[in-house]
Amino acid sequence: MFTGLIEHLGRVSYIARDEGGCTLTIASAAPILSDCHIGDSIAVNGTCLTIGGWFTVWLANETLSRTELGDRKVGDGVNLERAMGAHVRFGGHFVQAHVDTTAQIVSRTPDGDSVRLVFQLPAPTPQITSMLPYLISKGYVAIDGASLTITQVDDASRTFGVMLIQHTQERITLGTKQIGEKVNIEVDMVGKYVEKSVVAALGDGEGGNEGIRALIRNVVEDVLRSHNVI
Repeated sequence: MFTGLIEHLGRVSYIARDEGGCTLTIASAAPILSDCHIGDSIAVNGTCLTIGGWFTVWLANETLSRTELGDRKVGDGVNLERAMGAHVRFGGHFVQAHVDTTAQIVSRTPDGDSVRLVFQLPAPTPQITSMLPYLISKGYVAIDGASLTITQVDDASRTFGVMLIQHTQERITLGTKQIGEKVNIEVDMVGKYVEKSVVAALGDGEGGNEGIRALIRNVVEDVLRSHNVI
């Protein structure tokens, strides 16, 4: 579990690819490695990866297909966050570092010392459903692992926006990403659990819409009884 508060900016120093995926070697990460060991989890641009050496991570093909890490080049910066400890203050929001999809930056507008960014999600597919139901104005989203507050959502255009203050721009990779680049997106997992619980409560699972139909029937019957119709 992570918080979405980026601890450090590392830098890709070496990339080795093969048919099974690729290995990233990340340099300039010493400040957060003092208590890390081989086998520990660490979030790299919001993707939970396992440390396989000092400091290398393995990216399977599934990870490469779901994230923007396959686009990284030697010299690129990456956001780094260690798994949260039980003894620390909990900022940000619950982040699993299980990337749901990617989005593309479609606009970047200065606003004083801040910058407003708008992202477009890809069209849903049978493999990756739409993430729009879990994005709400003033809700949370993890972008490249950074916990950010959503400022706008437009379902019709599949877009949403955030604002980065100057402090944040200087401490995460999103501060330098440009229009057309991709970012990793993880929606708030609480929304997923709420949706599944509501659907289960209504019985709208394998039984189709019967649960919703029963709920509507009960409401209609109550109204009819209140008017002495039945």
